[in-house]
Amino acid sequence: MFGSGPMLNPDAKQFLCRLEAHPQIELLGAFCQAEGQSWRAVWKDLWRRRGILAFPLFGAAVASSIGQYLTHPRAEVEQRNKLARMADRIHFVTDIHAPEVLQQISALAPDLGLIYGSPILKPSLFDIPTNGSLGIHHGKVPEYRGNKTTFWAMYNGEDVAGVTIQKINAGLDTGQIVKEGEVTIGRRSQRAVVNELEALGLDLYLQAIMEIKEGTATFRPQPEGSKRKAYRNPKLNDLLHFWVKQTRKQFGRE
Repeated sequence: MFGSGPMLNPDAKQFLCRLEAHPQIELLGAFCQAEGQSWRAVWKDLWRRRGILAFPLFGAAVASSIGQYLTHPRAEVEQRNKLARMADRIHFVTDIHAPEVLQQISALAPDLGLIYGSPILKPSLFDIPTNGSLGIHHGKVPEYRGNKTTFWAMYNGEDVAGVTIQKINAGLDTGQIVKEGEVTIGRRSQRAVVNELEALGLDLYLQAIMEIKEGTATFRPQPEGSKRKAYRNPKLNDLLHFWVKQTRKQFGRE
């Protein structure tokens, strides 16, 4: 698996645990690009990428981490123990494309690469596995490429938000579609939509892996001439506008 960030996101942790538990999948290793593994490294990463928005985002991350332990202590401890047993196969590296990292991955002779929240990867990495690499994108393609596409789908007033499992190529979210699904937005909160979409995405990802293993996977090209803008991380004014829209929706004013 290829990922990034000082700490694995909750859904990435779930993905690793489900891969490890699956009787027909052998998890050879996980390689995550990060400069360190600490809350300080999380702060530095957020500040570099999001600027002033790092303050609320960091607070939300800390609160979410504490909340998970308070509300689901047994599940959190079990997950931590599972990840601890995989610790020798989870590698945090400063440059996922460094020659020594590529050599280490090549030596594992993987059949399939799995991308979950990684930086943009180069062919020198995602082409190493025999069957190439798959990636999960929490957005419908080609309509919603880029970053934070669940947010933008809700911001734009869409009825549904999508998730796509795709064969990775050199473009940005332009690979062949292997599996896709969607969830209803309605008047639901962003967290509720994201949680359901992440759960659906994990199920679809595992289905795609098994279909490739069994030779039954289908690869559907995205529509020709489907160049669409790539969405960016929302700015402060985008978040404020979205909050106002969501508040009005909750009170039935939209």
